[in-house]
Amino acid sequence: MSYRSFPSRLALFAVLSTAAGCTHLPPPRIADAQNAPVPQPIRSADATTAEVQLDVLTFNIEGLGWPARRGRGASLAQIGETLARLRREGRAPDVVLIQEMFSAAAVRAVQAMGYPNMIVGPSRTQRKRMAGTPAMAGPFRWKKGETGMHLVGSGLAILSRYPIVAHDAEPFGKHRCAGLDCLSNKGMVHARITIPGVPQPIDLFDTHLNSQGASRVPAKRNGEAHRLQVGQLAHFIDASAQAGAPAILGGDFNMRGSTERFDRFRSTSRNFTLVHQYCEANRALCDVRMSWDGDAPWLDTEDLQLFHDGALVAVRPVRVEAMFDGADGLPQLSDHDGFRVTYRLRWTPDAAKRPATG
Repeated sequence: MSYRSFPSRLALFAVLSTAAGCTHLPPPRIADAQNAPVPQPIRSADATTAEVQLDVLTFNIEGLGWPARRGRGASLAQIGETLARLRREGRAPDVVLIQEMFSAAAVRAVQAMGYPNMIVGPSRTQRKRMAGTPAMAGPFRWKKGETGMHLVGSGLAILSRYPIVAHDAEPFGKHRCAGLDCLSNKGMVHARITIPGVPQPIDLFDTHLNSQGASRVPAKRNGEAHRLQVGQLAHFIDASAQAGAPAILGGDFNMRGSTERFDRFRSTSRNFTLVHQYCEANRALCDVRMSWDGDAPWLDTEDLQLFHDGALVAVRPVRVEAMFDGADGLPQLSDHDGFRVTYRLRWTPDAAKRPATG
């Protein structure tokens, strides 16, 4: 979350307080599983394995309202209309992980995408439930947003063409943020989906971690908030994930250019594989359709995805590409490009005979 060119802090608080009261999050949208699309598995020539693909987009839609942003309504509406059109044409991602769905226009855009299953992250007033998570130390920079009062929700949502059979959300909580990021009730959201024919459900996680310079507080302070949030994210995943299930984690991790933040995050997420690192090391197995510069392209972006295998289902990225980056007829409509990953889910036919749980 970042704020640029805003008026006085008191005016900012007054306007955002009013805006927060006008932004109502939609209730969960859960479609009847009996009407879920059924993908056709591809079987190997020797019939020892079967596989389907799962296409996941993570996208920070820059859905802040005035005065943090001006004139975002048209671009947000176009994002929603574009994904709705791609869905009608059968070319949309199967899953979308959204960040910065703060304004009423952003909520309308996400709803307009038309996915049959949708859950949203922590609301403005949701309180944390996880115990034992430390808080930031004072003195608090109330003039920089550290008032202990959240003016908007987390801005998170997960949308899926496949049934969502379980979901949960958890905010980082009061005084577990730094600077202007504290104006939103940032946190984490989880959805478990089932894909007909796949022998295990898939756990999906979406998050938005504390920003760096945009937080308007010193690096030591915003870095400490990021550290606390990374620990909470790991705790939330452990508590929410189904034992032995495959999982995909995405979001805006706010680690661009920071080896310190990245190394700290990877030290607590070692059971996940980073898509950028896998595809950089396995170019013959992963179709990279976007420009990656330098030796560590994962440090050139805030937007990442990670994955891990399940007990019965192996997960591997087979294609990565950008969306809404000005190419392929999709104009840039946010200050972030969408990051789209196509995964191959592979299992043995014997595993497919076992009932999926969820």
